[in-house]
Amino acid sequence: MTSQANVIGVSMVKFEKPGKNEPYEIMASEAITGALKDAGIDLSQVDQAYASFVYGDSTCGQTALYQVGMTGIPIINVNNNCSSGSTALYMARQAVESGAAECVLAFGFEEMKPGALGENWSGRTSPFQWIYNRFEQLNPELPDGPVALKVFGAAGMEYLNKYGANPDIFGKVAVKSRKHAVNNPYSLFTKQLQLNEIMNSPVIYPGLTRFMACPPTCGAAAVIVCSDYFAKKHNIENSVKIIAQSMTTDTPDTQEDNLHLVGRSMTARAAKFVYEASGIGPMDIDVVELHDCFTPNEVITYEALGLCGEGEAEKLINDQNNTYGGKYVVNPSGGLMSKGHPLGATGLAQCTELVWHLRGTAGNRQVVGARIALQHNLGLGGACVVTLYQKG
Repeated sequence: MTSQANVIGVSMVKFEKPGKNEPYEIMASEAITGALKDAGIDLSQVDQAYASFVYGDSTCGQTALYQVGMTGIPIINVNNNCSSGSTALYMARQAVESGAAECVLAFGFEEMKPGALGENWSGRTSPFQWIYNRFEQLNPELPDGPVALKVFGAAGMEYLNKYGANPDIFGKVAVKSRKHAVNNPYSLFTKQLQLNEIMNSPVIYPGLTRFMACPPTCGAAAVIVCSDYFAKKHNIENSVKIIAQSMTTDTPDTQEDNLHLVGRSMTARAAKFVYEASGIGPMDIDVVELHDCFTPNEVITYEALGLCGEGEAEKLINDQNNTYGGKYVVNPSGGLMSKGHPLGATGLAQCTELVWHLRGTAGNRQVVGARIALQHNLGLGGACVVTLYQKG
């Protein structure tokens, strides 16, 4: 028997620069406590928990949840690179819809190091090795560097060359994101940037300047998912429905070009599934939180999600249909570009932001009248989770 999955509690902590944060278990316990309070329930009413993180030892999830309480429930640790948080949410939703559990907690956290992401296990096969190999075949002239910088930088340049777009579109996306973040107290950066500041900032890789890349941050977020039965039994009235969700991984077409190598095809397949499963199309969406680890990825993702046609992202940006007053409000939180990207927390923080908008409690950044929300969370290696939410 299939049950409807509802988000009834959300919370997050303010993201901080590495070294300025509390320990992961403290950040996570604060987020968990906040989500329980938001839902109006006690930890004893939770049947299962999924903990997402990337940089940590096994069973860190238990250590974090034990700060709130030890109830003996199953705690499953999830590591799926940058999409870890949404993977935990995916598993929580599955548990509720399948009837395996009535109330499930998904929480994520990360303590990051400064600088570009690196690999911790140099003595064994890298999960990015096949990406490195294909990147070098596609781009023999480009310099070496961290994998994310290389692939997203190359994808940005390929997009510009393929569609004849102006390079300033990547800067305009960053301007928009920083403007949104001004009203987000949970964001790391809340200072607006001008286009010339972004375009003229130091080049970190061909095609990318410093303000086109998200910073590493530390943080935590938590989400509580329950069945209709549980919500009715406990008189919960502020729920947001997960009306469709899809998780995709790579297929052979990932290796076709640089755009697919950074998740274009994974995203398109996941988006197609949720639209078909829900009967809701891109034109019905009010607010979007998408994975903007680099501004070229936001541009590519507009098209992969169907927010505009292929090669039409420049028009979407120039017409300001990605911000307040336009067709969609994309990343009203300021996105990863402004909040930063604590890997295990990111997907659950995106969910938290969208739930606030659908409830009408997002404060000065509220998307007025929001009823349908779309979430996109991407992890190289690979995994992509796309989720559709509807106001309850």
